[in-house]
Amino acid sequence: MLIFLAKRLAFMIVTMLVVSILLFLLLEVNGEAVAVKVLGPYTSIEQRNIWLENNGYFRPLYVRYFDWLFSIASGDFGQSIRFKAPVADILWDRLGNTAILGAATYAIMVPVSLALGVLAGMKEGSALDRVISLTSIGTTSVPEFASAVLLAFIFVFTLGWLPGTSGMTGGFDPVQLILPVSVLFLYGFGYLVRMTRASMAEVMQTPYIRTAVLKGLPYRQVILRHALRNALIAPFTVIMLQINWLLSGVIVVEFFFAYKGFGALLLEASLNQDIYMIQACAMVAVFVAVATQTIADIGYTYLNPRIRFA
Repeated sequence: MLIFLAKRLAFMIVTMLVVSILLFLLLEVNGEAVAVKVLGPYTSIEQRNIWLENNGYFRPLYVRYFDWLFSIASGDFGQSIRFKAPVADILWDRLGNTAILGAATYAIMVPVSLALGVLAGMKEGSALDRVISLTSIGTTSVPEFASAVLLAFIFVFTLGWLPGTSGMTGGFDPVQLILPVSVLFLYGFGYLVRMTRASMAEVMQTPYIRTAVLKGLPYRQVILRHALRNALIAPFTVIMLQINWLLSGVIVVEFFFAYKGFGALLLEASLNQDIYMIQACAMVAVFVAVATQTIADIGYTYLNPRIRFA
């Protein structure tokens, strides 16, 4: 197991290094372009050269890369052009806000989706299965911006029960999380339900499950002890992949509800060509993606011991 963990950790580090090299080549090699983004398009060549000299852009490329990499690794992402403040001061707060949004969404979506998916898979072809399948397909087929508009129309403008924005200007308010969490739940839960249902239905048709039933084992024991563990492998993959989606794929939801999260920050940085913020967001997003896949690989070994000994 330790060898497996060491291999996954090494793979994670190599992936991060490759991504950092690509990011550096794309955004940092052309120092003139960086100077234009930082100082503005109307600065003179002399002003840009002074800035490039003061910031070490005339040094050899490999020296600049290792210096840049060390700064990133130590949490120094530079100065934000858009916010006129250190990138780290803005980034971690926004990342924390998105973590709160994602945790609230997962706390509802995962148990509900797994329960409905298991029920549908156990009763494949039944009326209950059809109702759950139609509901999950219907909610997932509606894009986030459409469900956001629909929910805002019902609960904000018609009923007046909920606030239309989630800016948290007066401090953290859980009521302001209801609409963004609802939109993310409606969009994500159907996919997870369908994956769980398909996996559970497949497991229920396997010979060892039929043998356990024919031997007279209690049906609850067959489901919980023998079927559920194998049926969770595919949904577990989806759950881990959706962490990446919740980090940077919720730009529409965060922008619609004015929620100050990581996705909205990435959008603001892109629109304002905030190069240092874009670099920081990209590295954090890649780190989370690689880390979640590493955690997923470790989780597979517990769900399926054959992977552990492969």
